[in-house]
Amino acid sequence: MINLFLATKTLYTFRMNDFKNQSPWGTPPGGNGDGGFRRGPTPPNIDEIIKNLQNKINRLFPGGSSGSKPIILALVVVAILWALSGLYRVLPDEQGVVIRFGKFVKTTQPGLNYHLPIPIENVLTPKVTKVNRMDIGFRSERDTGFTSSSVADVPEESLMLTGDENIVNIDFSVFWVIKDAGKFLFKIQDPQGTVKAAAETAMREVIARSKIQPILTEGRSQIEIDTQEIIQNILDEYNSGIQVTQVQTQKADPPDQVIDAFRDVQAARADMERAKNEAEAYANDVIPRARGDAAVIIQAAEAYKQEVVAKAEGEASRFLAIYNEYKNAKDVTQERMYLETMEKVLADIDKIIIDKNSGSGVVPYLPLPELKKKVN
Repeated sequence: MINLFLATKTLYTFRMNDFKNQSPWGTPPGGNGDGGFRRGPTPPNIDEIIKNLQNKINRLFPGGSSGSKPIILALVVVAILWALSGLYRVLPDEQGVVIRFGKFVKTTQPGLNYHLPIPIENVLTPKVTKVNRMDIGFRSERDTGFTSSSVADVPEESLMLTGDENIVNIDFSVFWVIKDAGKFLFKIQDPQGTVKAAAETAMREVIARSKIQPILTEGRSQIEIDTQEIIQNILDEYNSGIQVTQVQTQKADPPDQVIDAFRDVQAARADMERAKNEAEAYANDVIPRARGDAAVIIQAAEAYKQEVVAKAEGEASRFLAIYNEYKNAKDVTQERMYLETMEKVLADIDKIIIDKNSGSGVVPYLPLPELKKKVN
């Protein structure tokens, strides 16, 4: 520190020699002296500055030697700077993890925070909003780092056994973020490997209790939901500090060796479904009409039945009434029945009436049928 002051004093003395015959604003035009111009302000005396600084140090540290006081001041400045080095800022997409002598202490939220200066405490700020992706069953350009439009299949990861003892080739991706940075950094050693192992285990469990048909068709969404739930449960048991946001199925097909035969089976099954649907449509058209016709016939039969029964009951009632009258007046009843019967018989036949009391020369004739036709 003393050497620094001496060097500063020497430099300042050297610069003062340049200022003795020269204005700080340069030589004015038209002369090499004052020329009517006033010189600039006089530079401060470095000796006075150093003397004042030493006096202040003496007041702060009374009783010390003059050589040790600057050292003490320097140490104080260094201590203040060292204490201020504990200030740090956590960005909105980060989470602070404070470490004390290598041991996890706490996590801090975005904003300005403080930790004990190095080497007592240190802070890590991992990105907690970044969405990470883990591919299972295949490797893409993002995974390998090579520029290629093709996707490399990994059979040892993608081939799985279904609940109905079939083999399915399934590729899927797991998307995850950091939920707790402290657990993420100190509870698990290999986050990528942990997520991969948990994802593969969960998918094999779900596939093992599912049949191949829904896996290949409409059951994928439910498989993704079940797999995500199992992965999250496994990671929570490990206190991994990882949150699984999505499981996305990329491909679900039979093995390459039997995919052609399986597609033939699928085509035959589709033809069967189409024929079944056509038969059901025809049945839905014919059966209602047949049921309608049957209902009409049943209703007509019921009406005829009621008509016949009512007529028979009426005839029986009429017969009983006539029989009662016959018992009371047989001759009159017989004559009336005879006349009514003749009226019914003769009503629909052509009749010619001849008067037996007329003269022998002229035959009296009444053309009733012709008269009836003219009236109609």
